[in-house]
Amino acid sequence: MKVKAFISEERVTLPEIREVLLKIEANRLESGKEMSYELRKSIEHVNHLAKLSPDASKTLLNALLEHEKMKPEIAYRIVNLMPRNRDELRAIYAKERFTLTPEELDAILDLVSAHM
Repeated sequence: MKVKAFISEERVTLPEIREVLLKIEANRLESGKEMSYELRKSIEHVNHLAKLSPDASKTLLNALLEHEKMKPEIAYRIVNLMPRNRDELRAIYAKERFTLTPEELDAILDLVSAHM
């Protein structure tokens, strides 16, 4: 299948994707249609990686966006990856032109751990 044009683009978190894929899976099973290999692997992937509910992910995302040095794309990456320590969080910020202080890193990690 070739994509000719994008109609719209929107950022979503893994828990939101999981919710959509589970609805698609339920519809496929209900109608008796077979799921493609790609769909099954996608569902397996998000079930393994999504650690929050969609509402909790939105709450965490909004809390992260209140930080001064937080870009939306980084906030989405943090919500999707749920880093547990400073090294994992530094890896997310590796391409940025600035570095975070240990206090800023700890504040972000505290937010993440509070929403787990």
